[in-house]
Amino acid sequence: MSHVDTPDFDALPVPPCELGESPLWHPDEQALYWVDIPGHALHRFEPSCGRHDRWEQPSEPACLAPMLGGGLLMARRDGLWHVQPQAGAPMAAPERLAPPPYDPASERFNDGKADAWGRFWVGTIYEPRDREAASLYCWERGQLTRIEGGATVANGLAFSPDARWMYWSDTKSHRIDRFAISPVDGSAARREPWRQFEHRPVGAPLEAYGGRPDGATVDAEGCYWVAMFEGQQLLRLSPKGEVLRRVRLPVRCPTMPCLGGADLRTLFVTTARHNRPAAELAAQPLAGRVLSLRVDVPGLPAHFAQR
Repeated sequence: MSHVDTPDFDALPVPPCELGESPLWHPDEQALYWVDIPGHALHRFEPSCGRHDRWEQPSEPACLAPMLGGGLLMARRDGLWHVQPQAGAPMAAPERLAPPPYDPASERFNDGKADAWGRFWVGTIYEPRDREAASLYCWERGQLTRIEGGATVANGLAFSPDARWMYWSDTKSHRIDRFAISPVDGSAARREPWRQFEHRPVGAPLEAYGGRPDGATVDAEGCYWVAMFEGQQLLRLSPKGEVLRRVRLPVRCPTMPCLGGADLRTLFVTTARHNRPAAELAAQPLAGRVLSLRVDVPGLPAHFAQR
């Protein structure tokens, strides 16, 4: 049976984003990174000293992974990039690792993470949203390969603690799938349905809607934390897909959770305010902020991408 609670969240002492996404706890730097997609910005916050840095980007940033040897792998609308942010300094010129494998006029990178083999998995969003034209890609040894299609808004990438499962969701279809991963070479088998959520009935109030699956993370017990966009909640799902906990949020639109901090027991949640109704924003002043909450079960250290 799921546990429902409404804890008091803290908010990082930084300005709100339009659409905060892809929080990443960097295990070496002990700092939190995240992006503001329509705000064209990369953010970094260092809890030990309260330092906040922001770097403007020429194209919408979508997701991040730490890279072996330093810096970050960043997926933007205009491709995959190696960026090297330094606290308190302008960002040096980035290195493009791969051009976009799609038409940037109608598609862009969205959600992604590195795996235990150092590969970077990244999905796309098909912006017209009128058909399942988004894809999942894998970047490995300098090559970007299309792995899967059949999605509109690719999201929810996360890996089980034993690296045997990769989760992937399509936000528009309200569905989370998973792929079995080979322990020998890390190859992914055909995807299978894992958890389906109900769609919002036409005309139904948002207050009665549970939301649709957006970004996610997996904790040390193998449970999948997912942000339910427009549902004003986070869900903690067991490896079997059962709802173990519902966490009520002070904002309507969470986008992605991340477990970080020195002991990996601080739950960070990015949120959105972009294109939300004025009345909702007036009632929810924390919309767009990065929220935090202490939890009992720690997360997993982020995997590093490699060339």
